Amino acid sequence: MRELTLVGPEVRDRFVVRFGPDVLGWCDELPVVVGRLAARWDLELVGAGGGGTSRVFRCLRREDGSPVWLKLTPDPVIATEEAEALRAWAGTPSVVTMLAQELGEGALLLESVEPGVPVRELAWRLPEVAVLLRELRAPSPTPARRSVLRPLSHRIGFLFDLTGRRLAGAGESGLFDSALLGRARAAALELAASGPVGLVHGDLHPANVLSGPGAGMVAIDPRPAWGDPDFDTVDWVLDGVVDRVELERRIEELSVLVPGLSPDRVLGWCRALAVLIAVPRICERRNDSETEFLVRLARS
Repeated sequence: MRELTLVGPEVRDRFVVRFGPDVLGWCDELPVVVGRLAARWDLELVGAGGGGTSRVFRCLRREDGSPVWLKLTPDPVIATEEAEALRAWAGTPSVVTMLAQELGEGALLLESVEPGVPVRELAWRLPEVAVLLRELRAPSPTPARRSVLRPLSHRIGFLFDLTGRRLAGAGESGLFDSALLGRARAAALELAASGPVGLVHGDLHPANVLSGPGAGMVAIDPRPAWGDPDFDTVDWVLDGVVDRVELERRIEELSVLVPGLSPDRVLGWCRALAVLIAVPRICERRNDSETEFLVRLARS
């Protein structure tokens, strides 16, 4: 088990960029923490992975051999926010189920989604996305007095700050100048301030949605906030699109299928957030038609 829980140099470097140098102590302690949680929840570790803010471990429950995922983050706030959102969506077929939590350790125990193939690797259609979006909106929660979730404007500020750092780090600052980034940020913040308020997933793209039972879609890894649910639509209407006509056709199709979705606001979100989607592609030197359209949309 210890080999699975060791944090390698590449992950350590990524975590230092995200959390600062103090995270190295967390990395050193992770094998002990995972061992303690595995004993508490009677788990056998069989695999490891993770993203930019967490380490995840595929486990089997010793009592019956059923698969589950143990997720840990160096920042307990991230775990606390995710836990609140998952509790709000409890019973929603399109969201992964949380089985247990240990927020002081930044740990969540999550049900395994089967077959669990990321939707980005599959052919998907907008009617399937519409089911996902409808179910995310179905509980219609409103901010509770003691909610730990922050407004969508906070998430927007984080994303634009991250994009600026990525551009500077890749030496691509000249492609989108500070004035353009400022206008896009201002447009996104205006949308956030003027729209309806509901529970937003905050990072809903095809890599964070898995194939579930009965060919349904199941969302994982929320970065939740209170704000306009139309925010979660952007990656789906822009994915693979290379012209404005197709973008507007997709938005119109979804607006028919998802009650409450505003075509004008979704298009506004697409224009404001296009730079956030374009920059990682540019940093990866993806000079394709989709990236070119995102650049044009961001500059429009």
